Amino acid sequence: MNIREGLIPTTLGTAVTATGYALKQKRRSNKMVANTLFGFGLAHVVLGAIDLVQHRR
Repeated sequence: MNIREGLIPTTLGTAVTATGYALKQKRRSNKMVANTLFGFGLAHVVLGAIDLVQHRR
């Protein structure tokens, strides 16, 4: 099985970003936790995308 480098962090980042966004929409959730998850997920998406572009071959 051949998985491209950067695909797992990008997928994980997408899931964490979606979770953070969903928590941001809830009124009773802790906004600091929601923002932290959202930012952490976005960082993974960006870093995974950089890996995908660099290791295109």
